[in-house]
Amino acid sequence: MDSRHEALASPLPTARMRLPRQIEADASHAGIRAALTARPHRLWAGGTLSVPLLTPSDALVQALLAAARAGQLCRGLEAAVAALATETRGLATLAPQGARVSRLWLFSRDGTERFYRQVERALGRYAPRVLGCQLDVDSARLGALLYGRAAVVKLVMVEHKDAVTAVLRTLAA
Repeated sequence: MDSRHEALASPLPTARMRLPRQIEADASHAGIRAALTARPHRLWAGGTLSVPLLTPSDALVQALLAAARAGQLCRGLEAAVAALATETRGLATLAPQGARVSRLWLFSRDGTERFYRQVERALGRYAPRVLGCQLDVDSARLGALLYGRAAVVKLVMVEHKDAVTAVLRTLAA
């Protein structure tokens, strides 16, 4: 196993993150937190950020497909960053609120070091609104699960709090 897959001694940021209100009020809250902190994973050898490493269950895939059908899934790193940048400009005009996870990034395990450096930088920039999790699948498998046989997907962003909640709830099962 290479150093990218080794558990890190430092705690995951998810241990301190404020999850959506619906999750924190849910009976499965402890199970969801446990799943998010069970397998810490460094994105790249020189990285400083640990993210949860998740194995996609059928329930998780179904929740992602439901989000896609509802238009609540954004495909690709550039599209996700652009959407967050637009939202950030809009949020700057509002009164400050308690920062909670409202977006979820799920990305494949076969990206380049450059890709993971970009992901780490963007996750840092948009924290604590965005929770990043690496799925234990390659981009061809992730694409096939979500978009069909020929699709290759390195990253998707779940964009709506109800969809984020639905995906996170699958982790407690």
